[in-house]
Amino acid sequence: MHSRSRWLVPAAAMIATAALTAACGGDNGGSTSSGEKVTLRVSTFGKFGYTDLYTQYMKDHPNVTVVETAEGDLGKYNTQLIQRIAAGSGAGDVVAIEEGQVVNFLQSADKFVNLQQYGSNELKDNWLPWKYANATTADGKTTIGLGTDVGGLAMCYRKDLFEKAGLPTDRVEVGKLWPTWDEYIATGQKYQAGIKDAKSHFVDSATNTYNSILMQSGDHTYFDRSDKLVIDSNPAVKSAWDESLKMVETGLSAKLKAFSPEWNAGFKNGSFATLACPAWMTGYIKDQAGAANSGKWDITTIPGGGGNWGGSWLGVPTQSKHQKEAVELAKFLTTGQSQLAAFKAAGNLPSNPKLYTEAALKDAKNDYFNNAPVGELFVAGAANLKPVYLGAKNQPVRDAVENTLRAVEGGQRTAAAGWTEAIAAAQKAAK
Repeated sequence: MHSRSRWLVPAAAMIATAALTAACGGDNGGSTSSGEKVTLRVSTFGKFGYTDLYTQYMKDHPNVTVVETAEGDLGKYNTQLIQRIAAGSGAGDVVAIEEGQVVNFLQSADKFVNLQQYGSNELKDNWLPWKYANATTADGKTTIGLGTDVGGLAMCYRKDLFEKAGLPTDRVEVGKLWPTWDEYIATGQKYQAGIKDAKSHFVDSATNTYNSILMQSGDHTYFDRSDKLVIDSNPAVKSAWDESLKMVETGLSAKLKAFSPEWNAGFKNGSFATLACPAWMTGYIKDQAGAANSGKWDITTIPGGGGNWGGSWLGVPTQSKHQKEAVELAKFLTTGQSQLAAFKAAGNLPSNPKLYTEAALKDAKNDYFNNAPVGELFVAGAANLKPVYLGAKNQPVRDAVENTLRAVEGGQRTAAAGWTEAIAAAQKAAK
């Protein structure tokens, strides 16, 4: 899912809410084999598409009640999970580990159940090799998470607004407009000239585009694989920064902060016409834009030819009182068929390569997005996705850089001063 880094569902989702009080109060459940009732708490962020899977699991395991809490703010979720893992209490029995945090949690792998003790090594062919490896310690002896999704990139766009601006609307023709980000910007200038509506902009924000470009640029971003901060020496960071500022300088950005009320409203009211779109974003757009906008959104290829942005794992903290049952649930939620179910429910691209040749995935279409061939767009390059190393302190550094970029976008900083400030803010955040 899901980074999903910052691509999140704003409202908490609850399953079996009647059991929540007992779950939070620390029930006395035992093993399912003994016939005792067990409540398993699942902590996620955003939309994982598990609702029907929980129902199925509880039907097959009548002694188990599953409760999910889905936090809408990734920063808040990560902060709380870090604190609860460190404190040894308060975390769910099964927790989602976001791509930007897996390195951090590997440094305290003893706080998580070693899934190898429950046979994960025998199952590892069910994930892309790097997906399993990225949740395993360097010595190969401990695995803290089972893969959910990966974040293949495409571009979502408003077909109706493109038509109004005098641009092509067919997804193949639209993709031909922007093989590069510079050509994407040129297309945006044509859009702004043609739309003749001061309230509608080509792109939602500089920060989202910046992150899309950055996640295409190599195998690491702010930190190298020795966890050294390299923001000022990795050319990919400055290149992504400069490219995103071109969009600000040419008036293409609606300057909306992701997941703000204004950004959410923009999916309905046409505040922006394009959005860099990981697979799991399709479910978010559908929820925010609503039934009235079905068919107005479409999907095509992204400038730069793809990329990997997003994805998570499910882990079981050692503080869980029901570790065995929690591991079994995590295994169930990450099987190939469950990943396929999550794809159908929320658009999350499976990390199980065995599914990439199955018609149910590779030939899938999304009727909300004008019957877009999401299987073709997202699955075709999935087997070739490469992991991007983010570092244990990626999130605070990313927040610092994004805040500075928004200041430049809003006119509070010049581009030159903004870059200098971004470096300084990143260095402070990395300490």
